[in-house]
Amino acid sequence: LLLLAPYRAAAVDYERMQSAMTQRFGQTGMASLREWQKLIQDSTPSDEAAKIKRVNEFFNRRIRFGDDQEIWGQSDYWATPLETLGKGAGDCEDFAISKYFSLLVLGVPDDKLRLIYVQARLGGMNSSITQAHMVLAFYAVPGAEPLILDNLINDLQLASRRRDLTPVFSFNSQGIWQGTTGPRGAGGPASLSRWQDLLNRARAEGFDG
Repeated sequence: LLLLAPYRAAAVDYERMQSAMTQRFGQTGMASLREWQKLIQDSTPSDEAAKIKRVNEFFNRRIRFGDDQEIWGQSDYWATPLETLGKGAGDCEDFAISKYFSLLVLGVPDDKLRLIYVQARLGGMNSSITQAHMVLAFYAVPGAEPLILDNLINDLQLASRRRDLTPVFSFNSQGIWQGTTGPRGAGGPASLSRWQDLLNRARAEGFDG
């Protein structure tokens, strides 16, 4: 799990995606997929900052938050972007994953993106109540302070402003890191096998055209 298979989603097979969406989620899913395709089409000419803002707002506004037990009947399920769009709902992991794939499709390099597991402090800075959470981070240049894309808030903020979040580890399709800036190749929990499974399922749905 220390080095994961490279994933570059510079292109998608829209025909395969449409077929998979129709078979699993019918016309309701197709309506969501068409909205996502329009997002990709309209955002392609934009610069990276605009792409990040549009993708973050798209999923935060159009996807309903729900837990995996409610949505999938499982305690912990990592949904592909197509599944999240088809259901119209997802948990924090599904939001972060969908944003990650969408930005890859829009040409944002994989090495600028990481999914980050954090402990989120609930109820304010002085609260001792924390909850496991996932966000997406964007690094403008290597070593830069990342910008955080979060389903809990719509504003894009630098990591230093999100004092309610304590990073545990981060990852993308290239590897795993301690925290947000720690050494690459530091191990993660066994559940990261779900990431490789998700990449394979996303490819089957057309995210590697």
